[in-house]
Amino acid sequence: MAVYKPEGSLISTKTNASYLRTPQTLADAMALGKILEARAICCDCDHNLILDLGCMKGVIPRAEAAIAAHDGDVRDIAIISRVNKPTCFKILCFAKRKDGTDYAILSRRAVQEECRREYIDKLTPGDIVPVSITRLEPFGCFVDIACGIISMIPIDFISVSRISHPSDRFVNGQSIYAVVRSIDENGKITLSHKELLGTWEQNAQSFHIGETVSGIIRSVENYGIFVELTPNLAGLAEPKENVYAGQQASVYIKNLIPDKMKVKLIIIDAFEAPYSKAEPKYFIDSDHIDRFVYSPKESQKIIETVF
Repeated sequence: MAVYKPEGSLISTKTNASYLRTPQTLADAMALGKILEARAICCDCDHNLILDLGCMKGVIPRAEAAIAAHDGDVRDIAIISRVNKPTCFKILCFAKRKDGTDYAILSRRAVQEECRREYIDKLTPGDIVPVSITRLEPFGCFVDIACGIISMIPIDFISVSRISHPSDRFVNGQSIYAVVRSIDENGKITLSHKELLGTWEQNAQSFHIGETVSGIIRSVENYGIFVELTPNLAGLAEPKENVYAGQQASVYIKNLIPDKMKVKLIIIDAFEAPYSKAEPKYFIDSDHIDRFVYSPKESQKIIETVF
């Protein structure tokens, strides 16, 4: 199976640069049907994208800007938002302007149609894929699953530890992995992330009773305060004044109870700090999973995902 990656993955590669070097190498890329990338530098008033190919300019006509753009199903914002970003394309042909200068006519739609046919339509639930974060919304994060084709990770599927907004976990442009959770009858893919971040037991193994460790305050309730130790492990701390969601914390581990999947904590201190978000730590090194069981064997409550 050919490798199709999120848009922007090719632009800095030596192979991509070699094909953009001269008009002849561009012609070679066209003959071979190569997928290339270049930066979109302008969207004209007719919503055609202009790309800087180095040795010449390239034009993606509006109808070739994305799947379904030719019949008007793609919003203009999806086209103009490509400006100043790496954009994938195939070369359809070459043409000359009135002043005699050469330019290439390109198609992003052709890349996406090939990507869907050869890659996305062959994905099945449980497949693990690289994606790139494109937009963060209160209900989840949109990601480029390959060649600018967008899917989504709902907020409840980002991690076991609950967050108030995807920006608590990710930043735009971040490269992560996700697992195909479901595919509907129209081919729409829903992704998940939490199954890649380890089970309760795998995460709890990093902590020991009596340690004081770092955490993030995720929610404050009347009965206690939920503190995230890792994205897939949170504990409940005793109530404490002047503590609120989003703060960093130092917490004392009072107890770890596998059969109840509980971590009992005491907050030593809670404070504001502009720490950068940690990169996800993945516990799965395969490219497919059929079943994920979060709960320990001794737990009476089974928390699992069956793909």
